[in-house]
Amino acid sequence: MLENDRQHEEEKIKKAFGDKTWAQIKSEESWRIFKIMSEFVEGIDKLSKIGPCVSIFGSARTKPDNPYYQVAEEIAAKLVRHGYGVITGGGPGIMEAGNKGANSEGGRSVGLNIELPFEQFANPYIDHDKNINFDFFFVRKVMFVKYSQGFIIMPGGFGTLDEMFESLTLIQTHKIGRFPVVLVGTDYWKGLIDWIKNTMILQGNINEEDLDLFSLVDTPTEAVRVIDEFYAKYLLKPNF
Repeated sequence: MLENDRQHEEEKIKKAFGDKTWAQIKSEESWRIFKIMSEFVEGIDKLSKIGPCVSIFGSARTKPDNPYYQVAEEIAAKLVRHGYGVITGGGPGIMEAGNKGANSEGGRSVGLNIELPFEQFANPYIDHDKNINFDFFFVRKVMFVKYSQGFIIMPGGFGTLDEMFESLTLIQTHKIGRFPVVLVGTDYWKGLIDWIKNTMILQGNINEEDLDLFSLVDTPTEAVRVIDEFYAKYLLKPNF
């Protein structure tokens, strides 16, 4: 970490523990509440009109020449051809690939962007009226989950894992419907899945049937098939 970054982080920590008057607390928190409300209002207003969509999660660091970028792009294109729109985090890497694939087929291409100190900037393949910017991660995550009918999890880092486990937790606890969660890339996810099986399950922290909450695939065709078969089971079509 650079010296300036380290000093900035230390200042944030000290500020969090600093004494504030009640008037300061009310003023700061009131404005924060209004900002949170405005982000929810904008997100709901725009996303309630987009129709059935699938969220694609994955690393912002994935380059266009990476095979996973190309797989994500093809998955998004196939989803559009099958009647779905695509939602991503709106940034570069896998997110860009998802929006690019959706855009190439003339489908809905949604970007839920957030300002970060590195990596994040809006990619050029998002529909101009579906590019939404957030300051709060939790508001953004609500929008992902509320308006997605499925989740494609490409290889990624902490953020991708956060989004994956958030989706699985909400499904496991019946806070949302049992929408399909599709992990793409056996080589990438195998170690994590082995740990889930050999540690989490063996220590009784999840049930063995919780493994059925997600699917593991390697190709775009397999990924989209999981989404299609889920909805076929309930006699639903993407134009619901």
